[in-house]
Amino acid sequence: MLSKSLKKIVITAGIALSLSATMVQAQHENDPWEGFNRAVFNFNEGLDRAVLKPVTQGYRYVTPQIAQTGVNNFFENLKDVRTMINNLLQGKVHNALEDFSRITFNTTFGLGGLIDVATPMGIAKNNEDFGQTLGYWGVSSGPYVVLPLFGPSTVRDTVGMVPDWYIDPLYYVDDSSTRVPLRVLRVIDTRSQLLDAERIISGDRYIFIRDAYLQRREFLVNDGEMNVTFDESDF
Repeated sequence: MLSKSLKKIVITAGIALSLSATMVQAQHENDPWEGFNRAVFNFNEGLDRAVLKPVTQGYRYVTPQIAQTGVNNFFENLKDVRTMINNLLQGKVHNALEDFSRITFNTTFGLGGLIDVATPMGIAKNNEDFGQTLGYWGVSSGPYVVLPLFGPSTVRDTVGMVPDWYIDPLYYVDDSSTRVPLRVLRVIDTRSQLLDAERIISGDRYIFIRDAYLQRREFLVNDGEMNVTFDESDF
């Protein structure tokens, strides 16, 4: 007869294997357009290797770390506007007030967002977009899709990009000579944040990125909550 501790290990391992198998199957079912997606993925990868990654590496080489941090803080402050509005659309008033506080303090005392003063003050940073809002209200993610230039997405997240575009404060910058360089700088900043993270990618890059994206989006839509439950009688 198995001891309690051994029984616990066996049950836990069984659940883990079951979840893993279910996740792999679900992800495969969520990618019915894999042929098309891989073609777009290869196009994006080629463009990244030829242009974006070298430019980003050059940016990191010539830009002092303090300036890189300021640039990232600036764009994160703009992103908080999108997060605040989507928190309101999800009825998360407390989180929206946190977002408003972050925007207020970082914009005023943080020199337009270049300095993150809100985090040391203990004001939590949230992450919401319209794709998550749709998921919160029960809209299915739909098939996985790789978008030219934009990268991994789903049908739901692709639809969500449209209202997020109009929520973006940069959309309302009338001077194109200011707006366009800021958008380019944001792309470079975003790519810069991924340079270190991409080192963990192994095996088939397409599958690795697809699975990581789908798992993260599911995590964000559910606010980090897991639906796995355990019966006390099993332990």
